Formats: sequence, structure tokens, C-alpha cells
Amino acid sequence: MEYLPNIIFAIILTIGIGYFARNIKKLFRNIKLGRDLDVSDDKPQRWKNMSMIALGQSKMVKRPIAGFLHIIVYVGFVIINIEVLEIIIDGLFGSHRIGLKVLPTSVYGFLIGAFEILAVLVFVSVILFWLRRNVIRIKRFLSSEMKGWPKNDGNNILYFEMVLMTLFLVMNATDIQFQTLDSGNIISQFITPWFDGLSESTIHLIERAAWWMHIIGILIFLNYLYFSKHLHILLAFPNTYYGKLTPKGQFENLEAVTNEVKMMMDPNVDPFAAPPEAAEAAMPAKFGASDVQDLSWVNLLNAYTCTECGRCTSECPANQTGKKLSPRKIMMDTRDRLEEVGKNIDANKGEFKDDGKQLLGDYITNEELWACTSCNACVEACPVSIDPLHIIMQMRQYLVMEQSAAPTELNTMMTNIENNGAPWPYNQMDRLNWKNE
Repeated sequence: MEYLPNIIFAIILTIGIGYFARNIKKLFRNIKLGRDLDVSDDKPQRWKNMSMIALGQSKMVKRPIAGFLHIIVYVGFVIINIEVLEIIIDGLFGSHRIGLKVLPTSVYGFLIGAFEILAVLVFVSVILFWLRRNVIRIKRFLSSEMKGWPKNDGNNILYFEMVLMTLFLVMNATDIQFQTLDSGNIISQFITPWFDGLSESTIHLIERAAWWMHIIGILIFLNYLYFSKHLHILLAFPNTYYGKLTPKGQFENLEAVTNEVKMMMDPNVDPFAAPPEAAEAAMPAKFGASDVQDLSWVNLLNAYTCTECGRCTSECPANQTGKKLSPRKIMMDTRDRLEEVGKNIDANKGEFKDDGKQLLGDYITNEELWACTSCNACVEACPVSIDPLHIIMQMRQYLVMEQSAAPTELNTMMTNIENNGAPWPYNQMDRLNWKNE
């Protein structure tokens, strides 16, 4: 019976970490459903991007209020959870505040004191975030795609953080041994009087309950991440590393199509000759993308990394003028469809069974795609290097090259280019007349 709490703790820890590992494995499987993309170039720049954007939060602070609060929550929550290591050791081996046995009291007190200050700062910041969402009701949190689960998810994580910070402070305030040290109890010493009048055994019971609830809460929080937009806590680092390095105005060309155009423009090529075998082999099975499997694995990583902050949509000129396009919705739809495909694979023993659905049409409409001005405002605004435009352009390519479903104006322009060598309806002899006017 003496070791029963340690056994229970080990079982809970194993289940929590095991379930998290299982979901992370599924996450990687889903991301790998995308087509291959070589992003091994310029590694120094990629490491720099990751350190500046993901670790340094350089793009978050472009909106100072939200950026400052986010840094407090991000830094505070990460640093406070260093104490989880001590909790795990205590839980597995039955010790109590093992840090006091391996560190000088002054050093241990400094660390816990810093954690307590950060816990209060995180708590206050989280309350301000909640007020921004639910009382001030900032416009970018009120879009149609933010109804139901996305809205609840944003609040759930705030409640989680409030509860975990409270449990941490209560755990310290009711730890009689810790309080007698009078070192590190910078905040908890003011909470201790709340429990005056209770017996020592009752206070100890409260401390143990807060300790257990704190570690179980952290494990629940860890496993909640997979189902939440807050997966970006983990994925922001690889996502910024694999982010686009080419200029934002540079679009992707299909090598097979480029080579074919070059052949058409070469006067020495026999137009009736069969295309070379190499050219046929290089031709993709499908132009563009109509479903998540047609997108690259980086696109799918982008979808899972989306924080749903709405900065992309709030900067989108098409959205600002009342068009249906929301870059945030593009990313959320891609993630939702990818999750649906993943569940389909799970249900069919590792094989995808055609469900009659696809990303284009069932999730994202043609109207949304053609509303995009390709200005890259959404790409520039994203704090974690997500590229909604790349997905939009690939789906547009599918509409044009596979379905001939471009808008009338675009079809007219392409016909003019084909026939007249210019976008305007003038014959080739007159197309340069404008320069003389």
C-alpha cells in the first residue's frame, strides 16, 4: 500500500504520454499523405526563420497588445512547466519537492518565486485574452467560420490555463513545508491566509489534491492539443523552418508545362512528332489540387499549424470588401478535410476508401478561390509562416487546367493571348498601337 500512489501515478503518466504519442503518430501519417516537396535548401536561413519567428515571436509583436500578452503566456507557461519534471520525479519515486534536495534553498526559492510571478502574469494575460474574445468581441473572432467548436476551443484553452495556474499557486500555498522556508513563496504567501482555521491534515489534503489535479490537468492539456488549434504550440517550430523562402510574388511553375511551351515556341521542333518519353513521364497525373492528397506535405503541415487568429483574414482585401474569401477558413477547411481523410483511413485498415468528397466543392467553393487577388497579404500577416495563397493557387490551377472552369473574364483573356499574343481583343498587328497614343 505504501507504493500504491506511485503505481497509480506511473499508470496515469503512461496512459497520458502513450495516448499523446499515438495521436502524434497519426498526425505525422496525415501530413505525409501530401505529395513530396523538397525543402532542404538554405538551411541557415531556415534555422534563422525558426528562431526569429517561432521562438522569438517576431511577427506576433507587429500587433503590440496581442503580441505582448502572447509572449507572457507563451514564455510563462513554458517556463512554469519546467516544474513538471520535479512533479514527475516526486510522483514516481515518492519524494516531495526533490528540487530542495539537489539545489540550494536560495536557488530553489528563486526558481519557484519566478514561476509564481509568471503564473500570475499568465493568469492576468489569459483573462485579458478572454475579455477580448467574449466581451470586447474583436471583429476577427466573429467570422462565420468561428462559430461552434472553433469559438469554444479558443475559450477552452483559456480556461485550462486559468485552472492550471490556480492549482500551481494553491499547491504552493498549502505546502506547509515549503511555506516555512520563506523562500520562493512570493505570491503564494498571500494565498496561505485563505486557509487559516483549517487543520494541518486538511491543508495537507488540499495540497495533495492540487498536486494531483495539476499534473493530471497538464496531461489532459497535452492530449487536448491534438484536437485543438493550439497544436501550433508544437508545430510552429517545424512550420517556420519549412516556410517559403522564395519571394512572395514568385509562383510555382510546372516543369512539364514549361518544357512543353518551350517546345511549342521552338521553330525547329516537328509539331507532329510524338512527345519525348521523358516529357511524358514528367507530366503530372493531375494539374493542380482538388483534394488534400494533391497538396504538398508542407501545405498540410500549414493546415495543422493554423492558430485561427484571423490576422490573415483581417488583412485580406477581398474579405474586407465583402467577398466570401477568408484565408483562415481555407486553412481550417484543409485541416478538417485532412482529418476526415485520416479517419477514413483508420476505418478502412490503412487504406483510403473513396467517400465521394473532396476539398474543392465540398469544403472550399470556386467563389472563394476566384475572390483572391493573390496579393500575399495573408502570407505576410501570418505569425507562423502559413501560406494560404499556395493552396488557393493550386486549386485554381486544377479548375483551369483540369475542368476549364475559369471565370468568363479569365477565359476571354487566355483566348486573346492564344490568338492575339496579348490580353486585349486586338490582332497582332495592332497590339502595340497603344505606345503611339
